[in-house]
Amino acid sequence: MTKPPAVLLLPALAGVAFLLVPLAGLLVRAPWADLPRQLLSAEVGEALRLSLITASLATIVCLLLGVPLAWLLARGDLPGRGILRALITVPLVLPPVVGGVALLLVLGRRGLVGQYLDEWFGVTLPFTTTGVVLAEAFVAMPFLVISVEGALRAADPRFEEAAATLGASRWLTFRRVTLPSVMPGVVAGTVLCWARALGEFGATITFAGNFPGRTTTMPLAVYLALETDPDAAIVLSIVLLLVSIAVLAGLRDRWISGPT
Repeated sequence: MTKPPAVLLLPALAGVAFLLVPLAGLLVRAPWADLPRQLLSAEVGEALRLSLITASLATIVCLLLGVPLAWLLARGDLPGRGILRALITVPLVLPPVVGGVALLLVLGRRGLVGQYLDEWFGVTLPFTTTGVVLAEAFVAMPFLVISVEGALRAADPRFEEAAATLGASRWLTFRRVTLPSVMPGVVAGTVLCWARALGEFGATITFAGNFPGRTTTMPLAVYLALETDPDAAIVLSIVLLLVSIAVLAGLRDRWISGPT
């Protein structure tokens, strides 16, 4: 292992401190003695339950839409594929609150699509639990698409060609050959997508609002609790921190160690 130059060592250590000290401060200030009561409180339990449900539903939406989209980007003969890929990954860098505004303008009661949903079917999406799911899926789907597309590009297409030669249909080839070969990428993208959905704040509060029991997820509950119950905010923050650490630990071999 190469010894780092002295001129780089100090900034590197400062970077480590900048990133880790705030997290350590969260753990130091946590009300550990009161932690069981806080975790079992109605407010925290409600936010946890809603967050787990909506993040899981948003991940299912991302899987149903994102895996076919990733295949189209990786294998489809599509003109302007590079532009489409860039547009799909925009939510990665777009401020989430802007994504919430965009969803509101399209799916709101007076939105481009939402007005027809309301008039024809009586369906209203903003400020509902369904709105939370849509907001989380909007910001999380690019993580899944990128992961699955990368796995598809790395997969050997000769197995699919062999299956086609033996008479397998495109759907059978995708289901029995392509999908199993890229399953590690699908799993990694799914976990990352779920974690991103669990931690979503900006798009959720803009499109779905902050209504306890209906749209108040854990990040929103942290925001509310900071003013009224700081201990509850710390407890919820620790839960989100532990989930993030678990996700990174689970993806360590793929993301940190790199390919073998």
